Amino acid sequence: MTVYNKAEEAANFLKAKLKEGNFENGTVAVTLGSGLGKFGNSLTRLITVKYEEIPHFPKSTVEGHAGALILAKDEETGKNFWVMQGRVHYYEGYSMEQVTFPIRIFFLLGVKKFLVTNAAGGINRNFDAGDLMLIRDHINMFGNNPLIGPNDKRFGPRFSDMTEAYDKKLSKIVEEEAVSLKINIKEGVYFGWSGPTFETPSEVRLVAALGGDAVGMSTVPEVIVARHCGIDVAGISFISNKAAGISAEKLSHEEVQENSKLVEEKFGALVKASVTRFLKI
Repeated sequence: MTVYNKAEEAANFLKAKLKEGNFENGTVAVTLGSGLGKFGNSLTRLITVKYEEIPHFPKSTVEGHAGALILAKDEETGKNFWVMQGRVHYYEGYSMEQVTFPIRIFFLLGVKKFLVTNAAGGINRNFDAGDLMLIRDHINMFGNNPLIGPNDKRFGPRFSDMTEAYDKKLSKIVEEEAVSLKINIKEGVYFGWSGPTFETPSEVRLVAALGGDAVGMSTVPEVIVARHCGIDVAGISFISNKAAGISAEKLSHEEVQENSKLVEEKFGALVKASVTRFLKI
């Protein structure tokens, strides 16, 4: 079975859920990263489906990722949007095809705008734990690319332009909403590689030399596939800690989850306001 056929089967499963509840589909999707899933609990939920219920959908194994796909209603616009409460990662042993499979489902569901979020280590010495960073661009150091292999033109072209991986118009909206909410949002380049080890101090110096402001273990493959499918993207990184060699402390996943509590309120407010704006255009 091809990736397209698998994604089509999953999308049809979700379309049946929409029809069953007589719900309008959503054209905006959000992925919530490590420690950021609480936002999903504050939503007006119309549909909640565990990942393992969706055909061919990979199951998240990381603590802090609830592993649920939600159709939520935005109260201001009355429109619906999709939320991934947690994701799967390359380091979990999943293939790039599996890691990016949800994006292909979104494409077949008619999603046009994608807000991706993550927890990341701060490389830029002006960043502190608890900061939010608008992703201006990324550097792919996974040693892999989700578009390697035969190309299915039904998803997108053989060679995808990544000049504007992160849409300027959507990013401007996020920035404007941050200002409106009095959130001091930073801006920078996200450096993505596989994990699951945190980086060594020497690797952190390399990331800084290459132009990275924050480093993490997700997002890049999803954004590549979203752009391949013609979906516009904006991204927000939660700076969960200062990276190795910058921080005086040893790094841990528990620290990521603990520091996420510093940003729950402002992060949720920013995502909510940004999604509302996305739904209006």
